Amino acid sequence: MSGHRIDETCRFEEGFTIKNFNKMMEGKVVIVTGASYGMGKKMAEVMVEQGAKVFVTARGEEKLNAAIADIKAKTGGEICGIAADSSKPEDCKKVIEKALEAYGDIDVLVNNAGKGELITIDAVSDDIIDQVVDTNMKGPLYLCREAVKYFLKKDSGNIINISSSNGGRPMCGAAYCSTKGGLNTLTKNVAIRCTGTGIRCNAVAPGHTPSPTAYAHDDGGPQTLAEGVMNEVRNARTVRTVHPWEIDQAYAVLFLASDMSRCINGEVLTVDCGCYL
Repeated sequence: MSGHRIDETCRFEEGFTIKNFNKMMEGKVVIVTGASYGMGKKMAEVMVEQGAKVFVTARGEEKLNAAIADIKAKTGGEICGIAADSSKPEDCKKVIEKALEAYGDIDVLVNNAGKGELITIDAVSDDIIDQVVDTNMKGPLYLCREAVKYFLKKDSGNIINISSSNGGRPMCGAAYCSTKGGLNTLTKNVAIRCTGTGIRCNAVAPGHTPSPTAYAHDDGGPQTLAEGVMNEVRNARTVRTVHPWEIDQAYAVLFLASDMSRCINGEVLTVDCGCYL
């Protein structure tokens, strides 16, 4: 284009390549919350396999320690963590502090901890609303705040929020869907705040993914609107013939965490096999 000049200070050099697809996260420190089982554990495992030093958290210390031991046995990599409740601001500060103590740096935060539910708006209790909002919305807010404070000091960092397809197509519980829609907005807000810096913020929005949490919602309990749950609505609206697995969500997170996605910022990546088109 006539008159067009490339900014010499551009972060994204033309000759960039991924040199080792087997160790894409080598030299990086990654925090994964809600990592004692399910998608969070698989995300942590993939990060360790790819060369990252991983710091994990979950509320239950026994299950978390078991997950750490299992990942170490499978990968031989570096992983440690602490029991923490991401709905508590003091615990979120502690997670950042302890990760820095363990590894001296933080490069990626994966906000995976969450609470699901399928309760209709007319049936949901105050207690459930509080639990879901505290875990799914306040937790990522607290952790994003603490991470961005640190990332701004070094002008680099990467946040990946684990949202849900229900953040854009709200067919599960009223509280759950509201928090996931809010998490999508938070993702874009953090990306906008960090414009002009080396900090990125994106989200992965899983569709129905077989896991202990997902199975708990399909265990033969109430299914209808009259019973106060959204199961029949969710199941009627899907074109589900296949579904993603935990590893598919982990690979999506790996993509956003790695330099392959270096020019992607403020986006929500849906991983659901097109089940909710």
